[in-house]
Amino acid sequence: MLTYDRWETSEKPSFPSDNETKGALDVLAWAYREYGDEIVYACSFGIEGIVLIDLISKVKPDTEIVFLDTGLHFQETYDTIAKVKETYPSLRIVMKQPHLTLEEQAAQFGDELWKRNPNKCCELRKVIPLREVLTGVTAWISGLRREQSPTRRHVEYINKDDKFRSVKVCPLIHWTWKDVWNYVYKHNLPYNVLHDRGYPSIGCAPCTAPASDPNDLRSGRWAGQGKTECGLHLA
Repeated sequence: MLTYDRWETSEKPSFPSDNETKGALDVLAWAYREYGDEIVYACSFGIEGIVLIDLISKVKPDTEIVFLDTGLHFQETYDTIAKVKETYPSLRIVMKQPHLTLEEQAAQFGDELWKRNPNKCCELRKVIPLREVLTGVTAWISGLRREQSPTRRHVEYINKDDKFRSVKVCPLIHWTWKDVWNYVYKHNLPYNVLHDRGYPSIGCAPCTAPASDPNDLRSGRWAGQGKTECGLHLA
């Protein structure tokens, strides 16, 4: 089995990128065959997540999917999760919450921490919870695409994740924004209606606005704060 600790000595799999799913279905089939219950999908339920959920359902329909429930998400995001549960009743969706409630966080760090120190807020409400989720599992799945941002251009299908000491599997690296939407429309998949309102990338409500740059799908995230990632995908 390919693991974080055996990364240097293990043979890395290769996958075709010129088929209908640009390698995504092949990667997922390998991942669930390789890791079984030792892999988890951490899903934000954005549009890439919806595509991955549908693809995963073809490989392992009863898989566990974890949503980092910060308590700050849009109601539309929670509505999307409800629709996904109806569409894929065999999925095991886990709503992972931080140790601190918003009230406890405010008491300890001050009100609206996301405005004053967004990195700390992300650490408390996303990074630490995901680290807890990944404790004891060998690999995790992410919907990163190379097209999304400069920080994601060199992502591979299979990655050594030093931050979480895990193997990170990214099946959609070659998909374009157009590919994602074509798949959603073709298969009539449920998705977050905020995508239709100018939000290509959707995170917590206080830190997400409609995209200000049509060429940068993440330009609405932490606008004006010099921040582009929540910390889950940075070493």
